[in-house]
Amino acid sequence: MTGCRLLILDDDESIARTVALIAGSGGAQSRVCTDAHEFLDLARSWNPSHLFVDLQMPQMDGLQVLSELASRGCPARIIISSGVGARVLEAAVLSAKELGLDVCGMLPKPFRLNELRALLFDAGGAPAKAADARGPSPSPVFMPAAADLEVALAQKNLFVVYQPKIHCSTGRVSGLEALVRWQHPDHGLVTPDRFIPLAEGAGLIDGITLAVLNDALPWFAKWSSDYEELGELTLSINISARSLGRPELIDTIVALCERSGVSPSKLIFELTETAAMDEPVAALTLLTRLRVHGFMLSLDDFGTGYSSMLQLVRLPFSELKIDRSFVASAATSQESRAVIRCITDLGRSLGMKTTAEGVEDSATHTYLQEIGCDLAQGYLFSRPLTPMLLANWMDKHLEKVGGN
Repeated sequence: MTGCRLLILDDDESIARTVALIAGSGGAQSRVCTDAHEFLDLARSWNPSHLFVDLQMPQMDGLQVLSELASRGCPARIIISSGVGARVLEAAVLSAKELGLDVCGMLPKPFRLNELRALLFDAGGAPAKAADARGPSPSPVFMPAAADLEVALAQKNLFVVYQPKIHCSTGRVSGLEALVRWQHPDHGLVTPDRFIPLAEGAGLIDGITLAVLNDALPWFAKWSSDYEELGELTLSINISARSLGRPELIDTIVALCERSGVSPSKLIFELTETAAMDEPVAALTLLTRLRVHGFMLSLDDFGTGYSSMLQLVRLPFSELKIDRSFVASAATSQESRAVIRCITDLGRSLGMKTTAEGVEDSATHTYLQEIGCDLAQGYLFSRPLTPMLLANWMDKHLEKVGGN
C-alpha cells in the first residue's frame, strides 16, 4: 500500500484513529477529520488516493459530502461506513456510484479488523498509484519541534494504544502496556522515537505521561471491570528518567488513580535499566515512594545496561523485562537463550516477575514456557491496538484460550 494517502471522515475520533493505525501498518499516509468541511478542504488540497466516509455526521451528513465530492469530479477510491443498517448503507453506495464516484466497498459498523484490512490492502481496494499524476511526490519524514509537541498536547492529538501481556504458562491475558502515539493533523502518524526524546529535552515529558494517564486510567477502570473473570489485570505505563527529580508527579498520579477508581496495585511503571542506573539516588527515592503508595515497578530493557547486582537489589523493582534484542534472536541464538534463562532465574531468586518483550514466534514462546518465564508480549500475540481493535482481539482470544 506504499503511496496510498487515506483521508478519514468520522465524528467518532477513536474509530477514525483506528482506521488510521491500520492504514499506517500497511505503509499508508493518513489524516483524520471529524468535521465535514475540513474533510472537503483536505480532499481538494491533499490529493488523497482513498477516502473513508462515515454517513452519520453532524451538520453535513455523509451523503451531502459524497454529492460534493462528485460535483468536484473526485478521483479517489471511497470506503463508505455507517451503523445505520445494511440496506441504507447499500443504498448510499448505489447513490455514490450513480454520481460517478469510485466506491471500492462499504463497512457496516461495528466492523471487524479483517474487513477493513481487506478493503485497504487487497488488490480490489488498493490503488497501484496515488490519486493521479498531479499528486505530490512523497514528502520527507516530519521531524517535529518542541512547539509542535506543545500544540499536540494542547489539542489532544496524542492518543493511547494497548499491547496485551500474556501469561506464558496459560496464554491468558495478564494486563496491557499503554503506549503513546501522535496523530499529527498535517503529517499523519508520528512515531514515538521522533517525539519522546524531544519531549524529554524540552521538559514536556511529564505532560505526556499525564496525558497518557488521563486517557488510559478511566478506560482501564471499565475495561478491567468488563474482564474481571480474568483476575487481577494490570496496566503498564512508561516513566522517563527525567521525571525522577519531580516528586510532585507522584501526588498527581495518586490523585488520578483515586479519581478514576484504579487501585495503585494495578499500575506498573516501567523505567529503563540505563535510566535507573544513571540517576541512582533520585531513582531510589522516587521509586520507593511509588512502591509505598502501592504501585508496581518494572525494570525495562533489562540486560542492555550496566547495573550492578548491588544497585539491582537496592532498587525496589517488582518485575524484570527482558530486552527484545535477546528475545528476537532466541529462536536462532544459543547465547540469547542463555541470557534469557539467566535473567529469568535471577528474577525468580529476587522475587520478581520476568516479562519477555518482542516475542514473535512460537518457538521462542515455547522456550519461555520451558524455563518458567512469567509473562510475554509481542507480535506473536498482538501488536499495539486501539481500544476498539483490542475489544475485537479480546473476543477472539477468549474463544481460543478461555477466561478461566
